[in-house]
Amino acid sequence: MSTPVPGVPASATDPRAPEVAWRRMHPITPALKGWKALIALLAIVAYNMTDNIRNIGELMQDGRWRYVVAVVLAIAAVGFAYATIAWRVTKFVVDDEAVHLHTGVLFRQQRQARLDRLQAVDIVQPLLARLTGLAELRLEVAGGTGSAVSLAFLRESDAEALRAELLARAAGIRVRPDEAPAARAPEQPVFEVPMPRMLASTLRSSTTGWFVVFAVVIVASVVATRQIAPVFTLVPALLGVGGAMWTRVNQGANFRAAISPDGIRLRHGLTEARAQTVPPGRVQALRFTQGPLWRGPDWWRVEMNVAGYGGEKNQQTENVLLPVGTREEALLALWLVLPDLQVDDPRALLAAALAGSGEAGGFTSVPRRARLLDLVGWRRRGFLVTDRALFVRYGRIVRHLVVVPHERTQSLALKQGPIQRTLRVASIDVHSTAGPVHPMVEHLDQDVAAALLDEQTERARTARAGAGPEQWMRRPEAS
Repeated sequence: MSTPVPGVPASATDPRAPEVAWRRMHPITPALKGWKALIALLAIVAYNMTDNIRNIGELMQDGRWRYVVAVVLAIAAVGFAYATIAWRVTKFVVDDEAVHLHTGVLFRQQRQARLDRLQAVDIVQPLLARLTGLAELRLEVAGGTGSAVSLAFLRESDAEALRAELLARAAGIRVRPDEAPAARAPEQPVFEVPMPRMLASTLRSSTTGWFVVFAVVIVASVVATRQIAPVFTLVPALLGVGGAMWTRVNQGANFRAAISPDGIRLRHGLTEARAQTVPPGRVQALRFTQGPLWRGPDWWRVEMNVAGYGGEKNQQTENVLLPVGTREEALLALWLVLPDLQVDDPRALLAAALAGSGEAGGFTSVPRRARLLDLVGWRRRGFLVTDRALFVRYGRIVRHLVVVPHERTQSLALKQGPIQRTLRVASIDVHSTAGPVHPMVEHLDQDVAAALLDEQTERARTARAGAGPEQWMRRPEAS
């Protein structure tokens, strides 16, 4: 009997296993990847040339610019040739256990994304890929930094079909080689963010507020000193604010959320379109945030921790469940993750959690002596435990609410610094997967904190024991 080799399909080592068909990326892939090296080279040349205007004039007069162009073209040719060779040696195959990917020109690399550890499947379309009808399929797998597997680039329809196949296999549905699962499972739209609201919320963001404060200080300085020089410091600040605003609008544009049998579907993006599918039960924690400039329209932003996304650089894109929404839409976002809160009035619970303070809504608040550790927001601090999740509320100027399903609690720790010991308070750190949400219940009475640690540990253990299977759509075997 042959022994399975990690990262290699069974057919490669077991002659009795059915043959698998290796697939390649789209033939245009080298062109989409090779241009990046050319752009980088041109940027370096432009930077060095503009550093000294005289050099540009000398090149133009002596005709040496031809040599520069020749070098650029030669390097571009080498870059495209390398991208073509890399495309030729890159191949992948899908079986019932994993996606196997072979890459590398000088150094060969074999990677696999186990389907039982699949956390999310994204379809990403940068601008050039959208123009050519191609897409990148990105598989997020539990395992921390570097665990993502990227298949770039595929025809958009092929990427959709492959995503459906992977989600079906991950859900426990056996797919025969001659079968082609539907590219899209039926879905139910939940909410979408109108573009005018996206623009208005960006203008009302804290970035804009800090820029206004900075501008007022600069203008006051100019008036007081009668010197115009401080005005020029506004230029880099203005560029930074403009870049931050554009990033938020570009990533949140056309944001839509839907629910389907294969998970939560999120679509968003202006110049780079992204379609995310997060399978059921893979969201580890949620955070609701409301800045002071969002109080009037009562808007909220909802972020999430998803195992596999923690190591990614662009968490602002992938970890957003709702970029800006009304309180009703915030409740819908919570419903996507926890369809049944197992409480009589979910709206009343959310109202107390988002905007309440003290003991309102059944929350356990921090003792009055803890105000020395949080002079402004100590009355907002508190927690509430339901049969489904732990709710943690904090923040007076910027309101926050963190929700952690019991079965998604990784571990807990009680922390007490020297000042906290003096005040007889302590904090509970609820460990979650890496991401923007860091659940922590701070400054509780030390006896309450100790009791919460024990009770929450037992709740997490019981919830994990009763959680559904990882392969959520697999039918029970007939007895």
